[in-house]
Amino acid sequence: MSLPAGSTIGIIGGGQLGRMLAIAAARLGYRTIVLEPQPDCPAAQVANRQITSAYDDPAALAELAAASAVVTYEFENVPVAAAEALAAKVPVYPPARALDVAQDRVSEKTFLNGIGIATADFRQVDTDEELTAALKAFSGSGILKTRRMGYDGKGQRVFRNMEAGGFAGTCEAMGSVPLILESFVPFEREISVIAARGLDGAVAAYDPAENVHRHGILHTSTLPASLKLETAEAARAAAAKILSALDYVGVIGVEFFVLANGSLLANEIAPRVHNSGHWTEAACVVSQFEQHIRAVAGLPLGSPERHSDCVMENLIGDDVLRVPALLAEPDLMLHLYGKAEARPGRKMGHFTRISRRT
Repeated sequence: MSLPAGSTIGIIGGGQLGRMLAIAAARLGYRTIVLEPQPDCPAAQVANRQITSAYDDPAALAELAAASAVVTYEFENVPVAAAEALAAKVPVYPPARALDVAQDRVSEKTFLNGIGIATADFRQVDTDEELTAALKAFSGSGILKTRRMGYDGKGQRVFRNMEAGGFAGTCEAMGSVPLILESFVPFEREISVIAARGLDGAVAAYDPAENVHRHGILHTSTLPASLKLETAEAARAAAAKILSALDYVGVIGVEFFVLANGSLLANEIAPRVHNSGHWTEAACVVSQFEQHIRAVAGLPLGSPERHSDCVMENLIGDDVLRVPALLAEPDLMLHLYGKAEARPGRKMGHFTRISRRT
C-alpha cells in the first residue's frame, strides 16, 4: 500500500543526496525530516524539519521513528544497529541487511560471489604477515583498502610489483583496522548501473553510465557508455540479481569493471542513490531520486528510459567558480548543493550537458 500524500519520509543523513531526495519527495507531495548532526546541512535547507543529533542517538532515532511513516538513508555508513532499531518501529528501506553487506568490503565481495557475480580476487588482511602472503599470491601487486568507511579513494594504498616481504608497520600505518587486498583488474573502462526495486518486487534499471575518476573521485558519467549490447544487458541483470537477493526496496548503485572481452567484474555496491546516477535528473523523465522515493513510498516505479544522451560532471572544490560560465551554456542542467565553503576534494555540485536523441 502506498503512502498517502502528506506523509513524512525520514532521511538519515543531510548531505547532497539527502537534499535531492527531499526535493523529489516534495514534488510527489511528501514531507521530509532529516536526521543529521551538522546544522544547516544541504538536506535541511529543503526538508521540512531537521533533527540535529548523531545518527546512533537513541532519543533521536525514537523521535525520527515517531515522526516518519517510512525511513530511508542517503549514505551506506549508517550504523546497522540504528537501522535495525528503527525497523522495529517503522519500515526502513533499503533493509538493514543491505547496509550490513555493503559496509564491509570482504562481506560485500563474499556476498556477490555467493550469488554468482564475479569480482576481483581478494584476501582478508589483519596483519603484516597476512599482507605479505596476500601480495605473494597476487605477484606483488594489489590495492590495500580499509574494509570499512573508505570512500572517494580514501583509506587505500597501492602496491605495484613489490617483492613479497618488508611490509612491517603497514597495517599500523593504515590505522590498525581490518583490511582487504584486492588484485589489480586489467579493465578497459568503469561503468555503473543505477537500479531500483519496488515494494512489489518490480525492478527498473537505468542504462549503464561510463565513469571516469580523478584522484579517486568521480569526475564524469557519460551516456551512452561504450559497451556491447550484451555487456549492458549483463550489467542490468547483475543489478537485478543483487536487488532480489537482498529483498531490496529503493535505488542501488552497482559499479563494474569492464574487461577487454566485454565481461564484467563487480567492484562495489552502494545501497542508496549514487553520484553516477545524477545524470538521470536531466536525461530521464523520472530521476533516480524520484525513483527511490517512489520505491520506499510504495508507488509504482517510473520508466528508466533515457530521452537524451548526456555527460554529467562533478564540481569539486574551486570548480564551483565555473558556475557563471556554465549557466551561459544551452542544454545544461546545474545543481548546486548549498555548501557554503569550497574545499579541495569537496563535492559542491554537478552539471549535466544533454543532447537530444533522434
